[in-house]
Amino acid sequence: MANRHLQRSVAMQALFEWDFQGKHDEQISDIVARNVSEFAPGIEDCEFVKALAKGTLEKRATIDALIEKCAPEWPLEQVTIIDRNILRLGIYELMHGNYGEVPPKVAINESIELAKTFGGESSARFVNGVLGTIYREMGEPMKDDSTKKHKEISEEKIEKVEEEKN
Repeated sequence: MANRHLQRSVAMQALFEWDFQGKHDEQISDIVARNVSEFAPGIEDCEFVKALAKGTLEKRATIDALIEKCAPEWPLEQVTIIDRNILRLGIYELMHGNYGEVPPKVAINESIELAKTFGGESSARFVNGVLGTIYREMGEPMKDDSTKKHKEISEEKIEKVEEEKN
């Protein structure tokens, strides 16, 4: 398992534990440390795991609003805990990731792989559908090129979603 994929998996498991244990944001550092030592003891630099987990929680209000908007037939609390946290992680990477390191389509594909590994029978399709919708709403950044212009347009669309939420 590639290092980044393993770290994404650990971040998702940490978010799952955080969600399952009552969503106490102040515990995320301890949860991440415990999950790294349990599921990825060979990883020397786990900054990616920490950044994903903490960043996802920092942007959770916006991320959850996007999930609700893009999957209106599924109230957030009815989405399985695994799928909910895979989506949160994937949306965080789509919205706030470094496109030079993780292009949007890679973030989507990684989320689908997590859903196949950890989710139920229809998890991968559900995750793909929600993330695909968000990707299209963002203007499909980096679809044809790798310019910063796409990310700027995407950020403007994200701000619009945040404004609509309020």
